[in-house]
Formats: sequence, C-alpha cells, structure tokens
Amino acid sequence: MALINIIPILVITLFASAYANFYQDMDITWGDGRAKILNNGELLTLSLDKTSGSGFQSRNEYLFGKIDMQLKLVPGNSAGTVTAYYLSSQGATHDEIDFEFLGNLSGDPYILHTNVFSQGKGNREQQFYLWFDPTVDFHTYSILWNPQRIIFSVDGTPIREYKNPESVGVAYPKNQAMRIYSSLWNADDWATRGGLVKTDWSHAPFTASYRNFVANACVWSSGSSSCSNDPTANAWLNAVLDSTNQERLKWVQQNYMIYNYCSDSKRFPQGFPPECTINTTA
Repeated sequence: MALINIIPILVITLFASAYANFYQDMDITWGDGRAKILNNGELLTLSLDKTSGSGFQSRNEYLFGKIDMQLKLVPGNSAGTVTAYYLSSQGATHDEIDFEFLGNLSGDPYILHTNVFSQGKGNREQQFYLWFDPTVDFHTYSILWNPQRIIFSVDGTPIREYKNPESVGVAYPKNQAMRIYSSLWNADDWATRGGLVKTDWSHAPFTASYRNFVANACVWSSGSSSCSNDPTANAWLNAVLDSTNQERLKWVQQNYMIYNYCSDSKRFPQGFPPECTINTTA
C-alpha cells in the first residue's frame, strides 16, 4: 500500500509544558538491560531480541489527562513485534486505553490498533493505517481522557473518539487511576496477518524510541487528585472536538480505518454492543 503525503496541518498546543525527563518520570520495569534512558533523560529506547523484550511505566498515576508521547517505531522488517503504549489500572476489573503498533514486513504499513477497557471488559477495537512511515521519524501519539470522552490523536489529528456510554448502561473509565505503560515484545502468534508471518530474528535487536513526554494531567496520590475544581485551570477536562477536528476525524476514518468492531456484523450477529449507538463513525 502506498503511503500518501498530505499537506501539513498547523496544530496549536493549548496546554504546553516543559518536556519531562525520563529519569524522573518513568521506571524501567523489565527487560534485563534492554531498555535504556539516554541523552540526560531526554530519550528512552526499548529493545527486543529472541530472549526478551522490555518495558517501562510511569511513576505517577493519573485520573484524567492529556498525555503526549513521541515515538519512532521499529524500522525494516518488524513482522511479529508489537510496540504497546497505553494507560492502565490494575486488577481483574481494570480500565485501559490502548495504542498498539503491529509490526510489518518491510514496505508494508504498520497497523495502529486502539482499544478501550472499562471494568475489565475490552473488545472495542478500531484499527488504522497511518498516512506516513512511523519508523523514519518521531511522531506524537496522544490520549485525551476526560469524564465525557477519550480522544486518540496522531500529530494532533484525532483518529478516534470514544464517548462516555454510561447513558446506554455501559461502564466508562472514570474511577480508577491509571499509569502509563509501554512495552516492546514478540507477538508473532497473532500480530502480523493473524500469526501467519513470524518474527525474523536475523533482524534483531528490534528497537523503538521515545521522547518528549508531556502529561497535562491530574496526578492521583493518596486518594486525592492534583487538579483543582476550577474548570478553566484544566481546559482539557471539558474538551470536545470542534468542527475542524471533527472533519479531520472523519477524514482519517474514511481513508485509513481498516477495522471497526462497531461494523463487524459477523462478530456480533445478535447486534452491535450498546456503546456503538453513541460512538458512530464517519
């Protein structure tokens, strides 16, 4: 599939803050030295070889926020690998908001997989191709999570909006604080063409890179939030998509969405999940 160049879109960041330092904000949690913090805390890399992958998590927990991270994905033949970047709470009834990048054969596009879990239930997948090669340079992947909606964005362009479905009897992630997690791991039993394409270990180690982490978010600590009740102090808490961003969302979904659980009638022959009624797509 040919990658299409588009006219760059000027994106204004309303809640800018200084980029975080990975030494201060993240803990490497596994990988036996395969994860590294470099450049005085400005760069973090995860690596995968035949023995193990690697991962990290945020030191802070958040209850709502706008989280930005720049990623540069595994280049070349990355088939079988998955780079996961997500928010999650703990336990059997956990909440989770997922970006997962499914590796590819050289020349094929990455698949960007998104999902939302509430009270331990997920199965709300939407998948996309990207309109650029995510391995050549860093791109910004953002999650805006407030009490009304979750918005997934790439370089400031929204690709998915998940509205709070409590009005139709479906739980929404709003009561459990979540950490940021990321991992690079081998998933060649399912990731590339349903597991048909296996990881070629002659290309190992596989490496993904991270920089410019920004959390405009409510830090949750000892049962209380760092955010005030002043709605003007954290405008993202009430953010909605304006008409321009609604058009951008429609453009992405019409041109780059390759799977939407809310239109998979084979999977849901008895009818689509109830949240699909308020989370219709373009």
